[in-house]
Amino acid sequence: MDDKTLETLGAISAATVTMQLLKRGIRNISMAGVRPLNDPPQRLAGPAYTLRYVPLREDLSTPEVLGHPDYPPRLAIEQAPEGSVLVIDGRGIADIAVVGDLLVERLKIRGVAGVVSDGGVRDCAEALAVGLALYAAGPAAPASVAGHAAADIETPIACGGVAVFPGDIICADGDGVVVVPKALAAEVAKDGLEQERYERFAKLKIKKGRKVPGVYPPNEETKAEYAEWLKAGEPEE
Repeated sequence: MDDKTLETLGAISAATVTMQLLKRGIRNISMAGVRPLNDPPQRLAGPAYTLRYVPLREDLSTPEVLGHPDYPPRLAIEQAPEGSVLVIDGRGIADIAVVGDLLVERLKIRGVAGVVSDGGVRDCAEALAVGLALYAAGPAAPASVAGHAAADIETPIACGGVAVFPGDIICADGDGVVVVPKALAAEVAKDGLEQERYERFAKLKIKKGRKVPGVYPPNEETKAEYAEWLKAGEPEE
């Protein structure tokens, strides 16, 4: 993924991204039950690095398991690449944590862009103080071993009712979290930027009293006005 595409996806809104994907026939890409925890929300755009939990099994969900060097969450914390987004399948269970402040601190130090999960965050106030972008179901006291068994990393997962494949692009802001198939990222970024440029123009017209029909979406007259506006350097008045 080139830096320019990621930069553009990080600049346009999650709402714009959903519209661009809808135009391409892709609808189920906005996570349910996953919300920004930072105040204000931190925008996030980066390739997904995935971690999957499965239902608790007693021999795989003990405090001793946490210390194993091959324990998937430990591997994920140390292997998620710089600039990636750690996406955790927390099975949609909000009252069990999948990360806490110590792991969030380590991710921040390693240059990971953020964490997204449909599970909870333990020691949430301390985790937020780290300054990493966090999108999750909310605070939760119990550790993951209270109800999950860690399964694997870098495999397809479900998060917030959406399929996430390693390398998919995660876009998130105050409106929520959207998953962009990697193969579509460049065209979504390009067309999304143009969509927001036109929407700035449309808002100027509506502020001046223009009715919405004919402006959004534009008729031929408005398209001509828009072309002139672009030639004039996109003036704010």
